[in-house]
Amino acid sequence: MSSSDIFIGETIGTAILILLGGGVCAAVTLKASKARNAGWLAITFGWGFAVLTAVYTSAPLSGAHLNPAVTLALAIKDDGISWSDVPIYWGGQLLGAMIGAALVWIAYYGQFHAHLTDREIVGGPGAQATKTKAVEAQEAGAGPVLGVFSTGPEIRVAWQNVATEVIGTIVLVLAVLTQGLNDGGNGLGTLGALITALVVVAIGLSLGGPTGYAINPARDLGPRIVHALLPLPNKGGSDWGYAWVPVVGPLIGAAIAAGIYNVAFA
Repeated sequence: MSSSDIFIGETIGTAILILLGGGVCAAVTLKASKARNAGWLAITFGWGFAVLTAVYTSAPLSGAHLNPAVTLALAIKDDGISWSDVPIYWGGQLLGAMIGAALVWIAYYGQFHAHLTDREIVGGPGAQATKTKAVEAQEAGAGPVLGVFSTGPEIRVAWQNVATEVIGTIVLVLAVLTQGLNDGGNGLGTLGALITALVVVAIGLSLGGPTGYAINPARDLGPRIVHALLPLPNKGGSDWGYAWVPVVGPLIGAAIAAGIYNVAFA
């Protein structure tokens, strides 16, 4: 794979991943959406199908890492990818995540505007009569639609939040390394895409409750940057005080998983 193939493949694949994954979060969250309040099952399966679609689309070009944690693990893995390719993968993944988040905003433009100008959501004179206000809008640092773009903890305990992301990423990366790789060992194969998608659903159902299961630094950081830049009314903060957790946790988890693989499976 050439450097241009890697960068283009990761950009396209990660954009599709975030478009569909962030899209299901928008569908469930935004007040004027037909899927409003569809629940956690819709989100977890939506992200699983997003992974499946993105991998099948980008695998022929880049091997479909779509996740800096997966790229790191494959670089650590014996006979994995070259370390010189890691920045190319990471650059494409971050750019793709930002593009995907921007596309979610475009697709739900009217819903974002309606949601963020609704007094029951953002507060104001119309909210006092109903005493209803989004939980997100009450949390320091997080705006009422930040959950469409990035993750956040239900209970903010830094070490536990990091540990949850580490554990979830270990499960994901071990599944990729032991079951998901193509014949070249440098990305996901055809059957591996399906396995990985199902693992993502399993992680979401079992381990996603505490933090929203980023398990992917680009998936969280790229859309968080877009949230900070977009001209959304009453959007609130981007919670930068938490932003390091879904970056550091998955990278630690990936390194541990790659070490386990090299010791136990290689």
